[in-house]
Amino acid sequence: MRVLPEPSAQSLRLVFLFVFVMDVAPSPALTAGCPDRCVCDDQLVVQCAGQQLSDFPVDLPLATRQLIISNNRIGDLPALQLNYLSDLVYLDCSNNSLTEISESTFGNLRKLAYLDLSFNSLTQIEDRTFGPLSSLVMLRMTDNPGLSEIHVDAFAENAALQVLDVSRNNLTALNISSLIALPSLRSLGLSGNPWRCDCDTEDLCLWIQIEDEGQTVCQGPLDMLGQRLAEVGMQLRSECHQGLGYWDYLFFIAIGFVIFSAGTVSAWVMGVLMVLYERYSKRKSEELDSEDEEETRFKVHFFRMCQHLVLD
Repeated sequence: MRVLPEPSAQSLRLVFLFVFVMDVAPSPALTAGCPDRCVCDDQLVVQCAGQQLSDFPVDLPLATRQLIISNNRIGDLPALQLNYLSDLVYLDCSNNSLTEISESTFGNLRKLAYLDLSFNSLTQIEDRTFGPLSSLVMLRMTDNPGLSEIHVDAFAENAALQVLDVSRNNLTALNISSLIALPSLRSLGLSGNPWRCDCDTEDLCLWIQIEDEGQTVCQGPLDMLGQRLAEVGMQLRSECHQGLGYWDYLFFIAIGFVIFSAGTVSAWVMGVLMVLYERYSKRKSEELDSEDEEETRFKVHFFRMCQHLVLD
């Protein structure tokens, strides 16, 4: 996986505008009016950028394909209103005051291909947050100063995702299990985060190949400060696996206990069997001795009877 130089916002806008124009036929009219302080055109684009909006715009045309609400003060994306826009393919929410998103936020936006959540106040991304976005190709989630946690399965179902940018947040570690499984991922932006290069980020450092002019660097611990993530992968591999960890010792203790218990039980069973065998052998021997003694007595008695008959 290569971390490519970050594309500019203008170039991304041009790319998606081109895709939109090529793939979407113009509609002669929208299915509803246009929200206040927004501009709507016959290409199904609703432009509400820079209007000092504090709430998500209402009365949006249901056929809207592009919605631009950047550079406002919107603090919440209401799932009910947003999910009416089932034909939405482009959503720009950058530079607002969003603090939280969840799986329900995008529950019905299966056609959405571009999503920009940059320059907001997000703090964490929960499990399957972007799961419903099966057509998502590009996700920009940069410059959220409080964003310190991304759930391992946040992108697990985004098989079409090609570009993911989480630069300039507050991430110190990132579990890449679900990212590795994404078949279409081509670009991953990681620069500007306070990465802590320790055993928790070992897999990340080994997986990526950095080509962003050294901007993705370690911010801790002190002996790793300023080093590029791609350069410390092998060093972390050797340091993190040179000795036994806590769970390794517990494993060996458990194995030792099991072996000891099995040996003790086996020895006890063998001892019981030996005692039973000895008792059986002794009893058998006594029975044989008793039979021999009776036979000897019978022979003596028979011999005496024979002598008595001869004398008579």
